[in-house]
Amino acid sequence: MERRTIGAAALEVGAIGLGCMPMSWAYTASQRNGEHSLRAVHTALDLGANLLDTADMYGPFTNELLVGRALKERRADAFVSTKCGLLVGEQHIVANGRPGYVKRACDASLRRLQTDVIDLYQLHRADPEVPIEETWGAMAELVAAGKVRALGLCAVGARAQRRAGARMHDATVRQLERVQQVFPVSCVQAELSVWSPEALEALVPWCASRGVGFLAAMPLGNGFLSGTLTPGQGFEPEDMRARHPRFTAEMMAANQPIVAGLRRVARRHGESVTAAQVALAWLLAQGPHVVPVPGTKREDWAAENAAAAEVMLTAEDLAEIATLPPARGSWD
Repeated sequence: MERRTIGAAALEVGAIGLGCMPMSWAYTASQRNGEHSLRAVHTALDLGANLLDTADMYGPFTNELLVGRALKERRADAFVSTKCGLLVGEQHIVANGRPGYVKRACDASLRRLQTDVIDLYQLHRADPEVPIEETWGAMAELVAAGKVRALGLCAVGARAQRRAGARMHDATVRQLERVQQVFPVSCVQAELSVWSPEALEALVPWCASRGVGFLAAMPLGNGFLSGTLTPGQGFEPEDMRARHPRFTAEMMAANQPIVAGLRRVARRHGESVTAAQVALAWLLAQGPHVVPVPGTKREDWAAENAAAAEVMLTAEDLAEIATLPPARGSWD
């Protein structure tokens, strides 16, 4: 697989990564299977999709434990990315950016992941009660201690800002400017896909101009852009899509032209090319610093996603994708 270099630390990773969250959290609990998920991880590593993206909150904790089982056998093959800064309660999630907590969280992640160093340690969310410089300073101390190789920041949740008319990632850019004064940012992670392109406005260019990598989260639109979901199919109560404004039956039907457009482009590249692969190839075309991180718990989809690195979109393809209708949600 093509390799991409991201960040001031010149981190080298496969052009497509593997999001591990669905293996343990937020999607179809009835379909989780640890052994099947491990096979998906091994398949991704075999194919060069070596960036494994997890977080302590996924589960919570169980996702890191699962990834740790794979790392115990194949640490040298993997680039490990995990996150800190969010605590999961019974009915809520809260931020904790206190320096002491961040250091304890890192030690706990190292134990669960069965490794002595984390390649990329990301701040999941800033704590509104703690200056972000203090949190970032504690994370920088982890680099100095040899427990972490590089630091990243996840984008602020921004749908409320979009409804209010503000630019979607202004708050994240302000945070980045502040922490960059403390210790270099190697990577930024935010939602980016054909149906959620907002990060292209300011966030992706900010990263490109500073040599910072960009991890494209939810690159397949929570599965919608794969074309494998049916309008009205319903989701399990704990599945995040059960409450997502783009996953009502009405909105899933309204957004089908996006999938149809991706399929049209896919057909030009061969019978075996899928809409999901075109969606991932579109992300790779947004810049050499962009690395999509599609999440899956299935071995076959991990292989399909990795193969998207071989799909080279033409100028005609990109122009056609640019004309697809914007996605609609129940807020529209």
